[in-house]
Amino acid sequence: MRLITACVLISSSTSLVANGFQATSPPLSVRSSRQSTSSKSVAVATMSATSSSMSYDEVNKLAFRGLQSQCKELGLSAVGTTAALRGRLLEHFGLTKGVTLQKGAPSATAAEIEELCAADGITFCDESDPDYNFKALLNEVMKKSSVGHWKSATRKLKQLGKQYSTPDRPVPREAYLAVLEACAANRLNGARASEPARKILEDMAESDYEIPIDLANSCVVNSLGEGPGATHDDCGGIDAALAMVAAVESSPNGSTALTDATYGRLVMALAQDGAVEEAILVLRSMVVEKLFTPPLSIFADVAKAAAKSDDHAEDVLQVLTYAKAAGYELDNIAAVEAGRDLLASGVIAAEKMDNLALGLRLLTAAAKAEGCAPDNGDALVASSSAAAQRASTLIHKRAIQQACRDNGWKLAVKLLELMPRRGLTPATSIWRSVVLSCCKNEKSRKATAILLDWVSIPCLDLCTHLPFYSRCLHSTVSLSLLQITLANEGKAEKPPVNVFNTVVNTCEVCGEEDLTVKVLDLMRETLDTEGNIITFNIALKRLAKTGNLVGCEGILIGMLNEGIEPNVVSYTTVIGACAKNKNAAMASMWLQRMRSRNCTPNYHTYNTALAACLDGKLESTFIASKIASEMVQDATFELACGIKGLAKYKSTLPDTYTKFLGRELMKQLRDNWRNGDIDMALAKTTTRVPLLKMVDFGKELSPEVLSGIQCEIPEEDESDDDDQDYEFSLLAELHKDDHRTAMV
Repeated sequence: MRLITACVLISSSTSLVANGFQATSPPLSVRSSRQSTSSKSVAVATMSATSSSMSYDEVNKLAFRGLQSQCKELGLSAVGTTAALRGRLLEHFGLTKGVTLQKGAPSATAAEIEELCAADGITFCDESDPDYNFKALLNEVMKKSSVGHWKSATRKLKQLGKQYSTPDRPVPREAYLAVLEACAANRLNGARASEPARKILEDMAESDYEIPIDLANSCVVNSLGEGPGATHDDCGGIDAALAMVAAVESSPNGSTALTDATYGRLVMALAQDGAVEEAILVLRSMVVEKLFTPPLSIFADVAKAAAKSDDHAEDVLQVLTYAKAAGYELDNIAAVEAGRDLLASGVIAAEKMDNLALGLRLLTAAAKAEGCAPDNGDALVASSSAAAQRASTLIHKRAIQQACRDNGWKLAVKLLELMPRRGLTPATSIWRSVVLSCCKNEKSRKATAILLDWVSIPCLDLCTHLPFYSRCLHSTVSLSLLQITLANEGKAEKPPVNVFNTVVNTCEVCGEEDLTVKVLDLMRETLDTEGNIITFNIALKRLAKTGNLVGCEGILIGMLNEGIEPNVVSYTTVIGACAKNKNAAMASMWLQRMRSRNCTPNYHTYNTALAACLDGKLESTFIASKIASEMVQDATFELACGIKGLAKYKSTLPDTYTKFLGRELMKQLRDNWRNGDIDMALAKTTTRVPLLKMVDFGKELSPEVLSGIQCEIPEEDESDDDDQDYEFSLLAELHKDDHRTAMV
């Protein structure tokens, strides 16, 4: 009876000792909970991991990066192998398990068992090999590994480590290597052996076993596939590779075991997965700590991934910095495709950060690269992708607009000339801004050159125009650019009429008569039109500057024939020609003509007509008195009824220059009566009265005058304020020798 009881006690105690691995495993309740939740996805486990408390099952389901992230969030060390990270979390949440005794199982001490087993006169002697089970299982591990049965070898290696391994009798290094070689065969058996290989590497690192360089690199590289998260048929992946890298680096001599190709493959996988920050950290370790020189393709992949997101645009600058630290020169890397991709990512990031200088600097660096013939490096970078082309176009557009705002016409022209060379299409607004900037600075030749680049220049006519172009444009514009037919090729819209008008006016101001004629001819060829009213007004101004009244009249007739009604600028310009010739009679006649066409004079028109009367003749003084009377009448009506439109275009109120002219005309009248041309008393009571009223005209009228005026303001055609501004600025240079004469 004692022997039976002892056997029961021994068997129950032995079950606890022999199955020592249960001491670190969860109790049955935990195991059943784990089984019930085994169907949950990893994503659900990861979401649960972010809570304030986690279960044993949730911690075990976290992958390597999830363990690292959770440790960082909890303020724990995130360095180490998978087992070390998981152990920290379990300890933090109080989930470390001890030995759980089965309920109802008998327990006894060693002394009680010995007393129960004691037999009188019988001596027991154990002559068996105490290491038999260890050696037998180790032999099976080696056999399974030798024939490539990696699954069975992995299970038996795990059993060997849990049941028979002790600090004095650890699992030998040869056993780990045999199983690891079996797992690593056939590219980790299609990445299915990634997890067993990771566990073996971590166990070897924990046992301070040196890991062979070839096996370490092979395992890390082959664990990475082309699927989501760098998996291969849902096996392996980035987490497995990162865990392997951590295990190898923590092993003896492991800091130098992994090659730059292995790290590079890991960086590329991280970049493709969108883990930009982690990819940059590994890349920094390669360049700064390990002094590797990764290939440009690795930098390009990381930069491309960072450039896709607005949040990581600045990270592209870090990648460019590491590329320079690795020994690459930005001025040379555009010769290879990977270098162009890296620069293109930099351009995209520069556009997102609105760093125009950086974007232009990278394109300039690409242009300096040799070996890109027949194309230029900057053109290849700008056209490397749709995103790069868009970013390059926007950078040039913004830089040109900024240069125009800062009155930097040279920079604007340079950037505009670079756009077609880089395969970029300037918008119509960009062409117009640069042309107007040149015209604003009176650079007629440069403005004409840009206009010629904009429009189509037929190849057959090139030989005809070439001597003229090379003479008038000098070396400021490459003659090859003149062959660009951007409008005909669909790379730009045709210039509108007002752009031609601006260039023509600039050529007139600069005295470039030949250029004026050529631009007008080009407008007719390009737009099949003689222009609009502004074009005719420019032509009028050119004739008015020479006092050619007959020519001005011919142009007005031509306007009417084209169906273009002359406006106040047109008539004022013709009257300016009268002022040039001091022909008061013709000035008065043109005032009457414009009234007959329902075109109301403004104070500019009256001032110009009054200036035409300053020739010292009595007849001109009479005409001036009549004009002054009409002006006072119109000004009185305006004060009583108001005007429609802007005052600077429609107003007839006398200004300071009007009053200056009135005083000069009264001096002329005084000279007339002193010369005996007219009686002084008569002159003071008739001719001088309107002139005095004009000079003394105020901006307030008596109630009696106001009550006698009936207001009927005619409707005016709506016109663009910008066009009106331009029209009234066209004639600013007319009659420079006469102070404010015909200043419109």
